[in-house]
Amino acid sequence: MQETRTETTRAAPREDVRPLMGNEAIARGAWEAGVEVASAYPGTPSTEILESLARYPAEQVSVEWAINEKVALDIAIGASFAGVRAFCSMKHVGLNVAADALMSFTYIGVNGGLVLTVCDDPGIHSSQNEQDTRLFARFAMVPCLEPSDAQEALEFTRLAFDLSEEFDTPVIVRSTTRLSHTRSQARVGERVEPPRRPFIHDPAKSVMIPAHARARHGRLLEREQKLRRHFAAEPFARVERGRADIGVITAGVPYTYVKEVLPDASVLKLGASWPLPERLLKEFAESVERLFVVEELEPVIEDELRKLGLAVEGKVWFPRTGELSPEIVRDGFVAAGVLEPPPAAEEALDIQPLVRPPVLCAGCPHMSTYNALRSLDVRVAGDIGCYTLAAIEPLQAIDTCVSMGSSIANAIGMARAGTADRPIVATIGDSTFLHAGIPPLIDAVYNGVNITVVILDNAITAMTGGQHHPGTGYGIRGNRTHKVSYEDICRAAGVQWVRTVDPYEYGSLLKTLREAVEYKGVAVVIANRPCVIDPVRITGPALRVEQESCIACQACMNLGCPALVWSDEWHEGHHKVRIDPSLCMGCTVCAQVCPTASIQPTQTD
Repeated sequence: MQETRTETTRAAPREDVRPLMGNEAIARGAWEAGVEVASAYPGTPSTEILESLARYPAEQVSVEWAINEKVALDIAIGASFAGVRAFCSMKHVGLNVAADALMSFTYIGVNGGLVLTVCDDPGIHSSQNEQDTRLFARFAMVPCLEPSDAQEALEFTRLAFDLSEEFDTPVIVRSTTRLSHTRSQARVGERVEPPRRPFIHDPAKSVMIPAHARARHGRLLEREQKLRRHFAAEPFARVERGRADIGVITAGVPYTYVKEVLPDASVLKLGASWPLPERLLKEFAESVERLFVVEELEPVIEDELRKLGLAVEGKVWFPRTGELSPEIVRDGFVAAGVLEPPPAAEEALDIQPLVRPPVLCAGCPHMSTYNALRSLDVRVAGDIGCYTLAAIEPLQAIDTCVSMGSSIANAIGMARAGTADRPIVATIGDSTFLHAGIPPLIDAVYNGVNITVVILDNAITAMTGGQHHPGTGYGIRGNRTHKVSYEDICRAAGVQWVRTVDPYEYGSLLKTLREAVEYKGVAVVIANRPCVIDPVRITGPALRVEQESCIACQACMNLGCPALVWSDEWHEGHHKVRIDPSLCMGCTVCAQVCPTASIQPTQTD
């Protein structure tokens, strides 16, 4: 029965080749495999996967944004229980949130196939840390596939569903920023729709009480050995014979760098990084004189080779942090004496890259909120979102930031420590509040803590590109749905002092925040103003600075708005300010903080 199903899910042969981003290819692979339920929480670099999947017909696949990654995985698990193929995606830190469900579901196994795509971020382009999902896969004893380009991203995702059902396991498809956001050619196939499986009533398998879990743990060890043998053959392992003196074991995107830098080396390309095919590794190691491992982040493959007693070189030449590149891989092989140093350029170009620090968008409502908080001299526990940029110049208004939803609980701890020299404020975005901020808010009320919580409600999940969530009133396909009320949530949690304010009304904002920090107990301020890149852009006429009256006090520049730039005019040794009308959103916050009323609407004929 399993063999028949594997055969039916093979893509129909057709010459339809498209330039796909890795994330688009993953979505295509899930669709071709006949996935019927898909859920995710947005997070760069994984966001486009679910967005791409939502472009396929709703009658074929149910696609929805979940409130957080654990909920997303639990939804997929429920669909698997019900007998359909299910899919879930998230970035690497999202797996931390979903780990509780994953660690139990790996014991249970699947009914309908379940595939989880996790996108790592080597180099920390858009994350708070740099962790390696392969370690999590080994920890959870979940097979982990590693595609190296869009074609493999599509094929491996499609095959992952067959693996899931054949070996009774969830399967992780690991991507990285470079794969997720790089476009390459991929041959697409047709969708197949395997018959739905009936729900299986088997509490000994599906209900993880201790007695059941003890029996299931042994099954995991058996499954691991079967997967090792399965991953020794194509498409999950491929030996490319070259020089006998140099052998390289690699996986994922680094494979492409190895082929560019050492095209004549013998290469063992792994399509799965856990569990590893031990016999094949030993055979390949014996066939070469000197063995290298090229992998991003942790020495996962290298460590496994050492456990097998094999002489291998890896992280001694290649960095354990950051994203690899052809240049970095080449430098590693040069340092190892495998390659000659490249000839020095006759005339080195003295070119320095233009430094472009990240900034909030022009007119961002978060700027006025953080500017007001800074003026109140409070201690701010920040959270994950684009508003975290308020930690850097010129706002410099955030003191801590740990992970999604941490701000409120961090503020509780700071207040409980009893050493705070300033009022304690937690700032958290609307999507982040729904993701993980409600439990600590309940905790704060329950334990009677004196803190202020500022919910930065810009009516969208802004940092990842503007995705909807329960606070927007729309679903992923643009369908209208229920819109939650933050005031109602806060009052239901027991918060007595709740105010909503427009951060564009600076005087009212400042007054409300001052009252909040003076309140004894938990106070919540909801700073409500739509994101300036929201599909429905709310703009006003551009403003201008009257140079004659500008005294170069730079109060407006403290907002950090990119529409405010330096003028060529001076006042008492200081630059005056002007406004770039092509960037100005007309929010008027700068005009409200200007002490000389020098900022006025642009004159029109």
